[in-house]
Amino acid sequence: MDVGADEFEQSLPLLQELVLGADFVGLDIEFTGLRSNQSRPQQISLFDLPSEWYLKTRQSVQQFTICQIGLSVFSSIEGESNKYVAHSCNFFLFPTTFGVLDSEFSFQASSVQFLNQYGFDYNKFLKNGIPYMNEEQEKKIKHNILTGNWKVRSSLDKDQIKVVIDEVTRWLDLAEEGDWMTLPGIAGFQAFEIQLVLRQALPNIWTVLRDQGIIVKKVSKQHRWYLENTSCDRESCWKEKILLSARGFSVFFQMLVKAQKQPLVGHNMMTDLLHLHEKFFRPLPESYDQFKLNIHSLFPVLIDTKNVTKDIWKELNFPRVSNLSEVYEVLNSDLNPTKNSGPVIIHASKCEKYAETKYPHEAAYDAFLCGSVLLKVAHLLLWRVHGAGSLPELSFPLYLDVLAPYVNQVNLIRAGVPKINFSGPDYPSIRPPILLLSVRRWPGVSEQQVYREFQNLCKFDVRRLSRSQFLLLTNKFKDARSILREYRGHPTLQISLYRYWRHSPDINCLLQVCGVVATWALLALVLGRPDP
Repeated sequence: MDVGADEFEQSLPLLQELVLGADFVGLDIEFTGLRSNQSRPQQISLFDLPSEWYLKTRQSVQQFTICQIGLSVFSSIEGESNKYVAHSCNFFLFPTTFGVLDSEFSFQASSVQFLNQYGFDYNKFLKNGIPYMNEEQEKKIKHNILTGNWKVRSSLDKDQIKVVIDEVTRWLDLAEEGDWMTLPGIAGFQAFEIQLVLRQALPNIWTVLRDQGIIVKKVSKQHRWYLENTSCDRESCWKEKILLSARGFSVFFQMLVKAQKQPLVGHNMMTDLLHLHEKFFRPLPESYDQFKLNIHSLFPVLIDTKNVTKDIWKELNFPRVSNLSEVYEVLNSDLNPTKNSGPVIIHASKCEKYAETKYPHEAAYDAFLCGSVLLKVAHLLLWRVHGAGSLPELSFPLYLDVLAPYVNQVNLIRAGVPKINFSGPDYPSIRPPILLLSVRRWPGVSEQQVYREFQNLCKFDVRRLSRSQFLLLTNKFKDARSILREYRGHPTLQISLYRYWRHSPDINCLLQVCGVVATWALLALVLGRPDP
């Protein structure tokens, strides 16, 4: 089901009911870009500590925006064992443009081409996107609206309002008291905005919002005064309605936050969490630890299916996969020993297109895949613990118990650690050891040249240590062993294991300083000793 600005407010009661009654919620987000083309020092690397990775990624999150959020709400069906229904929704979003709010964001050409390849509807994003704002933006706009200190900033809105005022003014010249006209095609919080402008500009009208548009009625000044003071459609009520409409998807985000008992499930969801924080909660803090605390407070139960499947895939001898769709296909195939005994998942009405056709990289479809993979992997884990013939009565709380080791462990792409722990300290690195490359007879060699030297054999992240030394790091132990073997005895490129206390320039400098100090101290002691 696709939801844009026109349908969003009417959908909120149903969405709230679904979330409050859910076992868990699957999430996927599409963006206008992933990573800005930063200089090499700002690119993410296997050398990065989680805090370094966070600060680098934070810059990209602030530069790009969300164009589509997919949610798939999974609920167990009462009275039917291990059967679930999934309500999947696509939300097209566009930043709020109102008063002082006028966001800037970038498009990345590769991301636009990627989404276009999979049929993304940019018209719905640009023309009918649901507005949203974070708490800091909401405070500013709330203060401006309630104090009357606001003005139309968008040139498009200014033009639209000017046309509307001109149209109503021409009609007023010919209208009699009690006559009315309709302004069709105006919806959302902009309908409230236009009514507010009309009422401020024209003292002998009254406006009412109806399904067909804005109704403008010519009234006397006395009747206008009466309506302003007795109508349930008073200006003060409007201002609250304007704020509610301008908040848009942020209203639903708060519903998700309040439903904290349900796990939030994603696949490689770290970037999703960064955008949720930045766009709907607060601007991302500079402190990595504060970011972790904030996310854990918002969503106490996170499950990243990438982290779960990565951990068990090799043990089960499943074929290598590169994306969420391939993971889902393997778990749905005969390779999965629990294929026929696992949970049954059906699509809710209005979401049945996903039962018939695959829609990869459509956010709601990928959110559905996340939830389905979670249930199927949980069943597989339970089967490994209990065996095929002794499974207990199946329920989602039981699945959640077997998934406990993976809760709040979110996969991290290209960093010094493979995952982030949102409910405690991060785990130490389990990456292969760092290698030291010493270069001879290759003056002026760069990091990029070193990278190209090894790229056909295996992929390493490269960091310069000194003029003729480089650090090499891979996330595969076999690659580290391979390059040590292949370059043994090489005439110009010597590779060995990096030892911090032996090879670090800082330690070498410190030892040299200590050596000089010790030498001078010994010399002073010898020269200062009195003759016998």
